[in-house]
Amino acid sequence: MDRDSSFSAETMDISSGEDDSLAGITVIVCASCRDESGSDARPRAGELLAEDTRRAASGDNIRIRTVECLGNCKRRLSAAILRDGCWSYVFGDLTRTSGADLVTGAKLFATSSDGLIPWRGRPDSLKRGLVARIPPLDMLKDLI
Repeated sequence: MDRDSSFSAETMDISSGEDDSLAGITVIVCASCRDESGSDARPRAGELLAEDTRRAASGDNIRIRTVECLGNCKRRLSAAILRDGCWSYVFGDLTRTSGADLVTGAKLFATSSDGLIPWRGRPDSLKRGLVARIPPLDMLKDLI
């Protein structure tokens, strides 16, 4: 795993679509992820997944961003799907060609009325690969 204390993020907005319900959706792909062989070859498998996701989102109003490390290295290729004011999801065990699955998950998330990605219709890679579901900060309740 590359260690980069800056954890920089690159914005690659895809905003040519007409569906405003997608405007609050962001897919974050770990660009430093390696494939199952652990190869240091460039481009990294994570970069290829990010490109595949950008292609799959072409024409849709989904933000695609990359980050240097999601800290999910044991689960290989990783990505997260975020929606403003809703739960966030982290997925692992993805492949270089999981971009369409991430976009399908993002679209399901955008149309969800309860702020959760529906299980029904979710691609298998997003069912098997679920690592964590993180609540929005305003949903947290402090215990006294």
